[in-house]
Amino acid sequence: MTRFTALYLTGMAAVVFFTGTRFVGRAQSFPTNLWTLNLKDYNADSSPAVAPDGTIYQANFAGQLLAVTPQGRKKWVFQINSEIKSSPAIADDGTVYFGARDRKLYAVTPRGTLKWTFPTGAWVDSSPAIGVDGTVYFGSWDGYFYALLPDGSKKWVFATSNIVVSSPAIANDETIYFGSHDNRFYALRQDGTLKWSFATGAPIISSPAITADGMIYFTSTDGNLYALRPDGTESWRLHTGGTTESSPVLDENGNIYLSVNNGNASVDRGGKKRWDWGSPVLIHASPAVAANGLVYFSAPWRKLVAVRPDGTELWHLDTTANPVASPMILENGTVVLCDEQVLRAINSTNGLPPPAKSSWPMFRANARHTGRVPFGS
Repeated sequence: MTRFTALYLTGMAAVVFFTGTRFVGRAQSFPTNLWTLNLKDYNADSSPAVAPDGTIYQANFAGQLLAVTPQGRKKWVFQINSEIKSSPAIADDGTVYFGARDRKLYAVTPRGTLKWTFPTGAWVDSSPAIGVDGTVYFGSWDGYFYALLPDGSKKWVFATSNIVVSSPAIANDETIYFGSHDNRFYALRQDGTLKWSFATGAPIISSPAITADGMIYFTSTDGNLYALRPDGTESWRLHTGGTTESSPVLDENGNIYLSVNNGNASVDRGGKKRWDWGSPVLIHASPAVAANGLVYFSAPWRKLVAVRPDGTELWHLDTTANPVASPMILENGTVVLCDEQVLRAINSTNGLPPPAKSSWPMFRANARHTGRVPFGS
């Protein structure tokens, strides 16, 4: 049986239907699936990471890390006996790092063989960040924040007072930022010593975004979006009411985008809300921003939504299941998205725009998920 998917162009007369990657109708410049890969019944809310050679790495709740070619074919599957919620991160040498609910951080080679594991005291849902020197940073449900050397040996451990599921972010000066269920946001030096901490009113489960000049944006489940200066002082806060793990991203003009419960919002660099719009259900994924200001939101009612800079919808693409993972934008404009059970690559005949030239245009900063501000940005 042939499966049809629909592309809807908001504000235009056309509704275009296509099969696979071929349009039946007009509007050839609008997006379609380049390919799809069925993950069967293995739900995934981990976001895909993409290596420089185009290999896509996707983890799922069945304990699998999949390597997929740029054409959508499986290269290999690395299997463990535990759920994986952590999104993979890719080092300069191609090593793929991810955490799992068997209490370990994994390092896997680009060929799909185990390099090493590091045990912690509880689940590792935090997605790792990778420093310029190859140090791997991540948190655990055991309340500790870890720094490991590329060979898997422990560099240092920092204790918080509660669970750490927040994924760390690394600034240009190599300061490491993350939040904890102890309601505090932490800034650590490279040697693991505390630089400062900032108290919020509830647990922090999202990942921060960092500007090139060091401003830090993050959310807390107290319902606030915070802006902190590099010295830990508060620049502003905006009460959005958000309590999900959706993390902020930035466009080229410093505007902030994030999902807030069952809606999406844009906030300017001064903390004033620019626009927002609602959705039927809670959104946990982070958006991604393209170079022309187009913003992609994963909508868990089976859609990828493209929003213009003014907050109006340009188009939405129906998906097979609910996309709860954050979309990735590649340099050629291809959008890679996992909607629970299907991994897909999306582009158009005329080409979609590349990522915004900002310090943090998507979840974990870039397609490799290093969680680090680009050097010299």
